Amino acid sequence: MKAQTFSRIERISRPITHLLLPKSIVRIHSSGRIKFLEALKDEIPSEPYVPPKTLETTLWNLKFRTPIGNAAGMFKNGECSKMIEMQGAGFYLGGTGTYFPREGNTEEDIHLPVVMLPKSEAAINKLGLNNYGDEANSRQARFIKDTLKIPVGWSVAAPEAEDLIRNGKLKNKSDITEEQMAGIRLEYLVKSMRLYGEAGVDFLEINESCPNTHSKIPEGSDLENRLKYVRQNFLNKRKRRLPVIVKLSNDTNLIHVPQVMDLLFELGYDGVNFGNTSTDYKTIKDSINVFERETYDYFTKTFGGGVSGDPLLEKSFDLVCKASEHLKSNPPKQEFHIIRTGGIRFMSNVENSLDIGASLVQWYTGYFKNFRKHSHDVYRKMFKDLE
Repeated sequence: MKAQTFSRIERISRPITHLLLPKSIVRIHSSGRIKFLEALKDEIPSEPYVPPKTLETTLWNLKFRTPIGNAAGMFKNGECSKMIEMQGAGFYLGGTGTYFPREGNTEEDIHLPVVMLPKSEAAINKLGLNNYGDEANSRQARFIKDTLKIPVGWSVAAPEAEDLIRNGKLKNKSDITEEQMAGIRLEYLVKSMRLYGEAGVDFLEINESCPNTHSKIPEGSDLENRLKYVRQNFLNKRKRRLPVIVKLSNDTNLIHVPQVMDLLFELGYDGVNFGNTSTDYKTIKDSINVFERETYDYFTKTFGGGVSGDPLLEKSFDLVCKASEHLKSNPPKQEFHIIRTGGIRFMSNVENSLDIGASLVQWYTGYFKNFRKHSHDVYRKMFKDLE
């Protein structure tokens, strides 16, 4: 069955699904997503779409034929790379990967919990960084890099304590201090970055904001120490100019943006991405359609997870505005770019992002929303007014 057929079935069944209990809705959406992605990875468009030349941009000496591509989390193991290129994306981003393989979350007997909230143009997921591990996926990244003609990036994250225990690298969390634990996790993060660097990827994105693992990423000194570790053990030892971007949460406080930007400038990072899914459930609930709030409450209270889609549009806009203002008034020595992720669905969202200072845009929920309507013409339809 084709991926778009799954999408059509999901759209037709919405009125019936809406009448079910929230747990049943989550179960149906979660299993349906797995089947949809399995079908999608075997698909190739009938012919490639070439975007308008006017969209081309060069960043870090890399030519992006358009400023928009997929966000991390869509293709964790390098799936669909040729499909994405043929559809017309400006770049391809794999991951998020971790050094050790992860099966992802299974809670309430539901594997990889996710729920779509179509009336709210939103989704929530508690996937848990499921991936094959960076040793396997860096080999896949090398193949993709040799195959595609668009920039290829990879998103990476540090392993959790449970990953270290499961893989025999640690006996018990109580045996070491939190500081020692942080050091071990960062050591494997850098190992992952080296694997993808050796595989030849064009840029790396460090995921500092995943809400779907047990580890919490507080702002302040912990973030600073992690970024300093990566600077000392990776950035300063790069054999080529491999751009490294730091992806932060869309829940980042606007007050902290200048401080974070200055830290990234000082340490030699090449970009920032605002940002990842949100866990600001109370604020977001106001933007959730009243007919979907029962499901929203069930998911956030039972699983937690991160909210994506239209509810993040305003916050990601504000964060990019703040970051862009600071970049213009306090430019670093290195070439530095801002990426916007969150609530992207239309060409107007892309244009607004560029207008306020973003250099690239990533989409996730919006991509799949458009795929349901346009299949492999997602980028063709987005850019149609520019042709």
